[in-house]
Amino acid sequence: MMAMVNLSLPAPAKSPSRPPPKLSSHSSVPLSVNRPVNFEPLRHRLIKHLDAGHLHKAISTLDVMASHNAHQDLVTYSLLLKACIRSRDFQLGKLVHCHLTESKLELDSVLFNSLISLYSKAGDWTKAREIFESMRNKRDLVSWSAMISCFANNKMSFEAILTFLYMLDNGFLPNEYCFTAVIRACSTSEFFPIGEIILGFLVKTGYLDFDTNVGCALIDMFVKGNSDLESAFKVFDKMPDRNVVAWTLMITRCTQLSYPSGAIELFVDMVLGGYMPDRFTLSGIISACTELESESLSLGKQLHSWVIRSGFASDVCIGCSLVDMYAKCTIDGSLDDSRRVFDRMENHNVMSWTAIITGYIQCGGRDMEAIELFCKMIEGPVPPNHFTFSSVLKACGNLSDSHTGEQFYAQAVKHGFASDDYVGNSLISMYAKSGRMDDAQKAFESLFEKNLDSYNTVVDAYAKNLDSEGAFELFHEISDFGVQVNAFTFTSLLSGASSIGAIGKGEQIHARLLKSGFQSNQCICNALISMYARCGHIEAAFQVFNEMGDRNVITWTSMITGFAKHGFAARALEIFHDMLKAGIRPNEVTYIAVLSACSHAGLVSEGWEIFKSMHKEHEIAPRMEHYACMVDLLGRSGLLREAIEFINKMPCTPDALVWRTFLGACRVHHDKELGEHSAKMILQQDPHDTAAHILLSNLYASSGQWEDVARIRKNMKERNLIKEAGCSWIEVDNKIHRFHVADTSHPQVQEIYDKLDEMALKIKGLGYVPNTDFVLHELEEEQKEQFVFQHSEKIAVAFGLITTSRPKPIRVFKNLRVCGDCHTAI
Repeated sequence: MMAMVNLSLPAPAKSPSRPPPKLSSHSSVPLSVNRPVNFEPLRHRLIKHLDAGHLHKAISTLDVMASHNAHQDLVTYSLLLKACIRSRDFQLGKLVHCHLTESKLELDSVLFNSLISLYSKAGDWTKAREIFESMRNKRDLVSWSAMISCFANNKMSFEAILTFLYMLDNGFLPNEYCFTAVIRACSTSEFFPIGEIILGFLVKTGYLDFDTNVGCALIDMFVKGNSDLESAFKVFDKMPDRNVVAWTLMITRCTQLSYPSGAIELFVDMVLGGYMPDRFTLSGIISACTELESESLSLGKQLHSWVIRSGFASDVCIGCSLVDMYAKCTIDGSLDDSRRVFDRMENHNVMSWTAIITGYIQCGGRDMEAIELFCKMIEGPVPPNHFTFSSVLKACGNLSDSHTGEQFYAQAVKHGFASDDYVGNSLISMYAKSGRMDDAQKAFESLFEKNLDSYNTVVDAYAKNLDSEGAFELFHEISDFGVQVNAFTFTSLLSGASSIGAIGKGEQIHARLLKSGFQSNQCICNALISMYARCGHIEAAFQVFNEMGDRNVITWTSMITGFAKHGFAARALEIFHDMLKAGIRPNEVTYIAVLSACSHAGLVSEGWEIFKSMHKEHEIAPRMEHYACMVDLLGRSGLLREAIEFINKMPCTPDALVWRTFLGACRVHHDKELGEHSAKMILQQDPHDTAAHILLSNLYASSGQWEDVARIRKNMKERNLIKEAGCSWIEVDNKIHRFHVADTSHPQVQEIYDKLDEMALKIKGLGYVPNTDFVLHELEEEQKEQFVFQHSEKIAVAFGLITTSRPKPIRVFKNLRVCGDCHTAI
């Protein structure tokens, strides 16, 4: 008889996500209605399946018994529910609940608590609360803990805290599980003050002194709720029984709050204390290496060796961290090591794909390879997530390839990410970088839910597109909606102000951020230095620099760049040496700034010394920009032969930037032979290089070779190469006024030209003689003098004189290099 019943059992389901079908009450095996069936062997079989971990077989056995109105006891149901929860097979757990309901058994608190836990972990807090409320007087401390934990896990902090208070009102004293759950609910900035009150209660109960889980929850509360790493360390130091989980948590939180050196120190203490790091610890400490500014790659390689020795080489989580670390910490900009780790990984998940794709984008100039990798990814079994789509849209933005970006966005929509903030913000940025601000605005307006990141993205887009008015309008819109701005908002606005020289708007933003309490924010202070320096107020930039307590490499580099651009080479070099004394390691951009300072001041020997120190002292391989700086230094000083010798000895093929720099020097020093050679080298690489044609044309014009000038201009016209028109602008009463050469479009044009005539007479009386070499057209000498005095920068100065009160400085900005005659006149 039992053999016949056993044969009718269904085979166990292969997929744990699909519950086995219930057996019909009409079994294909005839059972005698006259003889009672003994189900005791089936009960034993069910328990045996549970003990062996065969959950599906156990449920199948339960189905057979239920089809004959035979039900298990409460203990067995409890075991079944706990097995479903442990294996996270919530569908089977819900099936057990159905059987339990059909059994008509009176549930005890143990089963009720298991059901709350089941629905809580399945994300169904409504059902969990329904069960909790149905318990009435059967609620015990476990029930309250489970319900508090349910609300906390489902990001319902208010409900979790309220339930905790109700529990206290009902006379229950919390245990470590209750405290852990309610503290987790307080791990947000909104509910952190309540968490501090609960901490006082916790200290009185004594749980802080011995429970590791409570300690870990408190660490998270201080870090996530208040970014307070100091208090998190106090909790950690107070924990007498630290396990690997606690050490790993503290290491991870140090990295997240930009304290990677603290994470490294903790890791060393952990190992010396005899704790064996697991894969999560190693992944966290490798991520900390990524954030270090110096010696990060060396330490990261040591940890990679440890990973291999520890047998974690095939771990996907660690592999992702290594891919990210090698991509971000590479000295020479190469992604070979990062790609090697990626290619050697046995299994890839969405994190590893996203890490390598993002690495190619962040390293600069390799966006096409990132797109190719993404295309390879979507052909495989691992689907991209919202971070992957966000990254690949950034790659399209960097390439100004909005057409491909729109295809990828269509894929994102198909994958269900149409309403995702990361994807939407990257779409806005992609359109903005492609020069399609109207589409960027439409993408912003179509966002399902605009948050601060969305506003920041579009504000930054307007700022980068030199539309400060649009950026400031959105800033006011943010304020009107009551959204609290952050450091990124102010940084973008300052960037927008500096890009067009709108110092008035920059000063307004400075005042606004002081009121908002951001005056000590490092990123904002760096943006302020850059804004004031680019707007011509170098002393205000230096004042911000001096008042900063915490300076990083960007701070020092911004100040060096500011002094260099304003011709204060000695002060730029002084700041550079102060930076080295302070122990700050310069980066590639720092060296571009300091070499530029040497170039502007003609400090050839100092420039050579600094150039050689790059690799010798800081292991920074010179990039093309550094070689261009040296060519500029030698060229400005008239050392054209030394410059061409330097170019010929470069270890890499000089690109158009290097040759263009040299061509500019040839034009200044009227060396037609070397100028023609450099132009030839540029046009070999890019026949459509507009700057090369213009510089060569100017070189011929300064030598009076008008036939050659005409030939080049004809060639440009045939190739549809258009020279960027020179433009100067000035800010008056928070409004930007733009001028072109011989401009007559301004409403105050008569006043401007009257002031120009007055200026001409006064400065000629002081010894000014028009330099008509800067007139690049074949005209009569008198016409040339008139033409050169109608350059856009002189018109802007004249406008400044009639609209700006005497004590104020006149700041004129230009999109191209100021001509020599305007420089002399001004």
